[in-house]
Amino acid sequence: MPRRRITFSRNVFLPLTTVCRNRCLYCGFRRPMGDGCLMSPAEVEAILERGARSGCTEALFTFGERPEEVPGFGAHLDALGESSILEYCRRLCLLAIEKGLLPHTNAGVLEEEELRMLAEVNASMGLMLETTARVFAHEGSPGKVPELRIGTIEAAGRLRIPFTTGLLLGIGETWEDRRRSLETIAELHRRYGHIQEVILQNFTPQAGTGMASATMISTDEYCNTIRLARELLPADIAIQIPPNLADIARLVPCGVDDLGGVSPCSIDHINPEHPWPAIDELRQMVGDAELVERLCIYPQFIERGWYSPTIAPLVRRLTARLKEQYL
Repeated sequence: MPRRRITFSRNVFLPLTTVCRNRCLYCGFRRPMGDGCLMSPAEVEAILERGARSGCTEALFTFGERPEEVPGFGAHLDALGESSILEYCRRLCLLAIEKGLLPHTNAGVLEEEELRMLAEVNASMGLMLETTARVFAHEGSPGKVPELRIGTIEAAGRLRIPFTTGLLLGIGETWEDRRRSLETIAELHRRYGHIQEVILQNFTPQAGTGMASATMISTDEYCNTIRLARELLPADIAIQIPPNLADIARLVPCGVDDLGGVSPCSIDHINPEHPWPAIDELRQMVGDAELVERLCIYPQFIERGWYSPTIAPLVRRLTARLKEQYL
């Protein structure tokens, strides 16, 4: 019997801005606006070059949702000659492609035309559903209305964008809320076939936030949620957990397929106090399973041709490189 495979992507993490219209009670990513609140092209280029030297294949672009809605942020874009954060992100995605890394962008709630524009320069995209429930942790966060997030995921399906979504566990949702959230994702995938992975991320308290003293879910509850996801989700959707936040050795046997993006040269800017494990550490954590590197676009979507001509040469080149590595 062949060994079970657990996949991961080698990436660089590029938080273009921490300015965000949302005010989630658990979030330690959002920061007050000030000098340096928007990464410069030179900063991004330096990180991309470091990632390329480290063998990374993915450039993960993330930023606060709709930062232009925060008064004063537009001036920072103007200083770079940009009209919007999405146009700026598109420009930097092209730079990533030039440096040999496939872009994957998490931009928050987007309209279909915005998704279409970014899909031209991204191998995959993502948006955490988090939960279909209305929870207190999302008070003051207009982008966390479940219907809006479902609408973005559905629009990505219509556009055939390989997509990542997921749940944030322990922010006030119930077990039935998790079931409904997973059923919603499963139905969207049955309709469009575009969801490549579902992240089950455990909430971790961060100092200075409104939920700094909240309790995390137990490992047993986490394991049971993974098992529920495997029961409800179609078999071709990978279940992912974050290797820097979770007990990998105990949770992988519960039904985990993937460990997400792991960076050899940049921190997790969402959870900076939790460093990435080294690749050799991950190999030990997955036990008898085989740890296998993948691209940010999964093989089945490469086979279907669900990527733009802009990134096609790089997709082919990196696919060949990984195939040679795991022969």
